[in-house]
Amino acid sequence: MTAQRRSATPPTAYARWSRGQGIDIVPGFHIPDLRAVPLKPWARMGGYGCFINHEESDRSNDCYVCLIPPGEHLHPVRHLHELMIYVLSGRGSTTVWGPDGRPQSFEWQRGSLFAIPLNVRYQHFNSSGEAPATLLAVTNAPVAINLFDEPGFIFDCPYDFPSRFSGADGYFSGEGTLTGRLWETNFVPDVRDFPLVEYRERGAGGTNVQFKLARNTMMAHVSEFPVGTYKKAHRHSPGAHVVILSGTGYSLMWKEGEPITRYDWSEGSLVIPPGETFHQHFNTGASPARYLALRHLNARRDPATGLPMSSISTRLGGDQIDYADEDPMVRRTYRDECATNGITSRMEEFHGTP
Repeated sequence: MTAQRRSATPPTAYARWSRGQGIDIVPGFHIPDLRAVPLKPWARMGGYGCFINHEESDRSNDCYVCLIPPGEHLHPVRHLHELMIYVLSGRGSTTVWGPDGRPQSFEWQRGSLFAIPLNVRYQHFNSSGEAPATLLAVTNAPVAINLFDEPGFIFDCPYDFPSRFSGADGYFSGEGTLTGRLWETNFVPDVRDFPLVEYRERGAGGTNVQFKLARNTMMAHVSEFPVGTYKKAHRHSPGAHVVILSGTGYSLMWKEGEPITRYDWSEGSLVIPPGETFHQHFNTGASPARYLALRHLNARRDPATGLPMSSISTRLGGDQIDYADEDPMVRRTYRDECATNGITSRMEEFHGTP
């Protein structure tokens, strides 16, 4: 008897499930304009959608875009995976049902950020009769679906998690608490103008706020960097979905010892750095550049300090490259780009700093 050789990498349970949803799966780690991705009718959700998958989506986290036509709504759903939503366009509302069955609704608009508590039943509504509403979602569905390999359990389990959501009024009021750079909340009305805190570790006068939403294990953060500056290169685990909120510029990405590749961006672009890939963001516009990153809380940390390795210099064994250690080509290219756009580079102020 001759044994048949099996595929070395059979499709995961998540890959099989997502391929069966009847919508496109857009691969890659650079989407120039999220508003231009192909959308098809999505029977499970009741609107139009597509998945955006990076190279490790089927084992970490995934992303999808979902459109609600004018004056319509999606199906009510629930699921045993976490979900963070950024509103790309339009306005509307979401109704959630608590463990006691009582509904609670909140309104959102372009720029809003929120999370649906774990396994809570919810439904999205487009409140405009003239314009569609488009939502970007990042989830950890791959982890949950791969673990159980039973979509019916993931999407039809009746179990409530009262520690995540008890049905208390005001859950989505937008109130929160700030500890250092961490804002704990369940709803942010508009991340595009949310006040940020100085973030010296990433360099060049940047600011940042971390968001912990709905007691999720997933996280989000918003960063902004001034005109004429760029951030320090760093690397981390896969799955950070970087949505450009304002400004124009480009990102460089490379694995250690490999060529550097450039990706241009503007408002509405998406960049997903592959795992353990150095990446660096550059502002070439006449206004500050701001982005939202939706990601796993899976950062490697220094056991001595508790700090993420992505904010510790490679000189100290970390995963962040100091300005003084970067490839000279990086600085020259940025200076030339600024000159082309009529911008003065400010990086001489920062290149001498660690």
